[in-house]
Amino acid sequence: MTASPGLGKARTASPELLRSVFRRHAAGVAVITAAGERPVGFTATSLNSVAAEPPLVSFGVGTSSSSWPVLAEAEHVGVHILGEHQRELAATFARSGADRFGPSTFWRSGPEGVPLLDDVLAWLVCRVVARVPAGDHHIVIAQVVEGDPAGGGRPLVYHQGRFTALRD
Repeated sequence: MTASPGLGKARTASPELLRSVFRRHAAGVAVITAAGERPVGFTATSLNSVAAEPPLVSFGVGTSSSSWPVLAEAEHVGVHILGEHQRELAATFARSGADRFGPSTFWRSGPEGVPLLDDVLAWLVCRVVARVPAGDHHIVIAQVVEGDPAGGGRPLVYHQGRFTALRD
């Protein structure tokens, strides 16, 4: 085997290596919400479709996240696909210590009491079926209960450490 042109020198596995590689991976942006004593939520780029039958999704959440204590007990979660016009909303839900459900966030209580964000491209309410420990995170697997894919616009994307939009 010969070396391929353009490949750099391999680096030993580390959190920084993983972050550096995934900065190059464009990902859709979602906000996950749950109802607790106060509603909680966070920005996620780890949302995945797991299965069509039954309809399952998954996402990762850090165990040090302020949302984790509620998500660790929540029976249902909201999954919101953000549009390119929602960069500030994504940043609010990504920022530690932010008042995520303050006056600048438009939301309502939806099915199963899950906080639903307004003006998103699509949303789902899901029943949590598993929480799998994974390093300093948990992978949450949830079954879709209901949703609405009817929002208009283009998706928000996270790439190279910033929120951006698709280009044609």
